[in-house]
Amino acid sequence: MAKGRGEGATIVIKREESGEGGHHGGAWKVAYADFVTAMMAFFLLMWLLNATTEEQRRGLADYFNPTNVMGRNSTGSGQPFGGRTPNESGEAASNASSVRVETGPRPVVFDLDEDDSDQPAAPVERRGGPKGDDEEATPARLQAARAEPGNSPGAGGSGADIAKASAEALREELERREREALDRLAEGIRAAVREDPALADLAKQLQVEQVPEGLRIQLLDAERQPMFALGGSAPSDRTRALMAKVAAVINRVPNAVAITGHTDATPFRPGARSNWDLSAERANATRRLLTDGGVAETRIRSVAGLAEREPMLPGDPQNPANRRVSVLLLRENPAAPGGNPTP
Repeated sequence: MAKGRGEGATIVIKREESGEGGHHGGAWKVAYADFVTAMMAFFLLMWLLNATTEEQRRGLADYFNPTNVMGRNSTGSGQPFGGRTPNESGEAASNASSVRVETGPRPVVFDLDEDDSDQPAAPVERRGGPKGDDEEATPARLQAARAEPGNSPGAGGSGADIAKASAEALREELERREREALDRLAEGIRAAVREDPALADLAKQLQVEQVPEGLRIQLLDAERQPMFALGGSAPSDRTRALMAKVAAVINRVPNAVAITGHTDATPFRPGARSNWDLSAERANATRRLLTDGGVAETRIRSVAGLAEREPMLPGDPQNPANRRVSVLLLRENPAAPGGNPTP
């Protein structure tokens, strides 16, 4: 509607809001940053758990744990007030100055007469006596002492003498124990043959004795009772039974075994075998009998034939006792040269 001529014009100002959203604040950005940081920390934690060992993870945990100087561990569980002490676990206030009572040996009581007098003790008269080594150690005597064997520098001295004596005593003790063991073994062999009715009559053809090399077990031929076939190396049935008894007994010890065959002085016909061949074959047959009885092959040290070179009876070289086989259990602790191992 048109206004009157005398009225002023009305001016209307209309402001239109923009279509875009207004400012809502930045709190969501902080929350998003915290979320991203937490996810990154979680990712790093999972990566560390997968890429480290148990010992490394324990080190990391100890690094981030708080430290309590009053606690026993680094976990802060020391509880110094009314709880555990720094020294031991358990409910105790303190044990640093506690008194511990322990029973000990009974004190020694000296039965002395008490002197109630206040008089000073009378001086003891000095009596003459022989001088000690230090009082008599004149330069001349010291020079003479150094000149004695064993007292000069580099000659061994008392320490070397003591070590030598100890080694000698140890060797003698080992030899004594081995002699006793071999004695028991020899008696076991004799008893095994003696208690078998089928072998009792062969006891006189079995000789067991200690020699410097060890325990020697010899099977001897007798008149009309040969251990092997005459002129051959086939053992008789009683020889097999006897060697089985011997093998069962010597299996009790680990000593090495040396086997030797011997013959008498009866020669073979020219061109035939010799006593060397026969003695070696009988020694090897004895080896087979021992191994059949359970003796390990690794224990066999040697198998030899000596023909008639070491007769049992040198004055009677044709005696049947010279035909024999010898089984020697070697000592583990050889006797000293010139020593007598037989007690």
